[in-house]
Amino acid sequence: MIRYIILFLFVSQAATTNWVANDITGIWWNKDKDAKIKIYSSYSKYYGQIHWLKNPIDTVTNKPKLDKNNPKKEEQKRPILGLLILKNLEWDEDDQEWSDGEIYDPKSGNTYSLTCKMKDKNTLELRGYIGISLLGRTDYWTRVEEGK
Repeated sequence: MIRYIILFLFVSQAATTNWVANDITGIWWNKDKDAKIKIYSSYSKYYGQIHWLKNPIDTVTNKPKLDKNNPKKEEQKRPILGLLILKNLEWDEDDQEWSDGEIYDPKSGNTYSLTCKMKDKNTLELRGYIGISLLGRTDYWTRVEEGK
């Protein structure tokens, strides 16, 4: 009987985890683990910048990889390393998520609307979409361990 009470208390505690706005800040691995993104806050909004790349140098040109898939010609010469890819996320206390932002994918050159939720303290669920959230894709990022 005592086991069931302890199990119930543990499950209840896990189900009532309340996140706070700054829980999203830090450095995160993208889903392919070929980039680290630093998420930070500025004026109550959240942004993410490519902080590290597994392969930052273009093997053909032997120069830093550029944002060559960007549909804006003038932005195709920007380096991928340091690129701002998450913009304008806002914390929604009631829904326990960050929403109304956008994410840019330098691999495709596409920009999507974005919402994010914490699955646990080290897992971030990102939902990128065009139009409505049902027409989108979900990715999971993992928090980079301190010192790595």
